[in-house]
Amino acid sequence: MNKINPEKLMMSKWTAIKPKQKERHFIVTKLIRDENEVIISCDLEAVINRHIYQMYWKELKDCSCWKVGWK
Repeated sequence: MNKINPEKLMMSKWTAIKPKQKERHFIVTKLIRDENEVIISCDLEAVINRHIYQMYWKELKDCSCWKVGWK
């Protein structure tokens, strides 16, 4: 399991273990917060084509799907 501090997610780099459409490397470009300022999701931008995907930020903890950094 990847250890993540949600407050330090912005602009962090991630590598998908099983890339889809050759999208392997991503950057967190936006944090979505609820009315209590708690982070609930984030936007991941694919480096290769700049497609943006919104996902629940805790999914990044799954080390079978994501690695921290670009590898």
